[in-house]
Amino acid sequence: MTGTVGGAGRLLAISDLHIGYSENRALVERMAPDSDDDWLIVAGDVAETVTDVRWALKTLASRFRKVLWVPGNHELWTHPRDTVALRGVARYEHLVELCRELGVTTPEDPYPVWEGPGGPVAVAPLFLLYDYSFLPPGCTTREEGLAYAHRTGIVCNDEYLLHPDPYPSREAWCRARVAETERRLAELPDDLPTVLVNHYPLHRHPTDVLWYPEFAMWCGTTLTADWHRRFRVAAMVYGHLHIPRTTWQEGVRFEEVSVGYPREWRRRSEPPGRPRRILPTEDATGDR
Repeated sequence: MTGTVGGAGRLLAISDLHIGYSENRALVERMAPDSDDDWLIVAGDVAETVTDVRWALKTLASRFRKVLWVPGNHELWTHPRDTVALRGVARYEHLVELCRELGVTTPEDPYPVWEGPGGPVAVAPLFLLYDYSFLPPGCTTREEGLAYAHRTGIVCNDEYLLHPDPYPSREAWCRARVAETERRLAELPDDLPTVLVNHYPLHRHPTDVLWYPEFAMWCGTTLTADWHRRFRVAAMVYGHLHIPRTTWQEGVRFEEVSVGYPREWRRRSEPPGRPRRILPTEDATGDR
């Protein structure tokens, strides 16, 4: 694990930048730290093409002391407009190497320790995927859930663009990622708190407010339902839902930090594209 220089910095987080939209790209162009010691967590869904991901992470890495990235589903898509046609694990590994060239921390790197205000805390970027275990009401199997989703027309584009190669399924890839990540987290010192960062929430409760409950199948796994208790979590950072807010589960803070699409953030009262402060802790007691 590596540390940071002490100072008055902040641990910040943002996700779902979706810079394929010109309005969102402009938000990244304007994004800057308030302090030379600020770290920025980027919790996935930067863009669909490797070129766009590189531009965004390079821009942010040139401004913040440290940038940490986890993949969202959009980065893992093999999109027809991307010149990089890699699939599955090969695509993920290509993105990891890109990040390392830029000095950006990935889920494959040692977990850095934030030693600024609110620290020390191990900041752990995770890549866990999902396994369809967040089933719609009344469904008991993946097959029933997917059939219901297809009937309602609420089907994630992952079904067509996110390939698990060489794993036989996205569920198998998810199980492998969960097992390896669980092993690494268990090796952290028992007295060191953590900030866990994943594109998807580690617990199902944030999906309870989805307009379309069937979409929860593409939002996480029940395999991590107790991780916020097991791994001394100070905050769980995620995105994907495009519902930025703070919730609490058994005394643990869950922060959804997404920007989302222009049609979504234009409806909000707060200025778009502002990273959320994770540490030092704000005086938040509920949703915001």
